[in-house]
Amino acid sequence: MTTKTFTAILHKEEDMYVAECPEVGTVSQGHTIEEAIANLKEATELYLEEFPSLKLDKPILTTFEVVYNA
Repeated sequence: MTTKTFTAILHKEEDMYVAECPEVGTVSQGHTIEEAIANLKEATELYLEEFPSLKLDKPILTTFEVVYNA
């Protein structure tokens, strides 16, 4: 059994939170942040059971600015 820490990126769409794991590409959702993360964890565990030899790299996270007319 292996334990690994992954990244969860969340955003809100209408009345649901969408959670994505960029290292694996899994996505899930929930009515709360906690539910979305729990569902993402389950989806990621199931994915890794199917594809256990996947090489996993940490994503590069940064920010950028844009200028636009509002």
